[in-house]
Amino acid sequence: DVQLQASGGGLVQTGGSLRLSCAASGFTFEDYAIGWFRQAPGKEREAISCIGSSDSSTYYRDSVKGRFTISSDNAKNTVYLQMNSLKPEDTAVYYCYQRTGGSWSRPFGSWGQGTQVTVSS
Repeated sequence: DVQLQASGGGLVQTGGSLRLSCAASGFTFEDYAIGWFRQAPGKEREAISCIGSSDSSTYYRDSVKGRFTISSDNAKNTVYLQMNSLKPEDTAVYYCYQRTGGSWSRPFGSWGQGTQVTVSS
């Protein structure tokens, strides 16, 4: 079965940093783009970043450009999201997903349990 385990969330102050990890299994890691979306209570899901499977192209939501960096380690079947200069607006549950269709900003795919990120002001 496809499994994507997000971890690394926590509580930080405005301007702080966190590094999220996504451990993937149950599929050929190199064949799929892997991304991150977030969801705050009562709000719609927001795709925030994605990394391509074949060319390592990266995509970012405008609100996180220059602050977040996505990367992957194929040997470990793991994708990371380095988040710097965090803002209270970044508070949400973060999920990583396997993209099976759609686009990076409107993806279709699978995801697992998310990790909570809370940014205090």
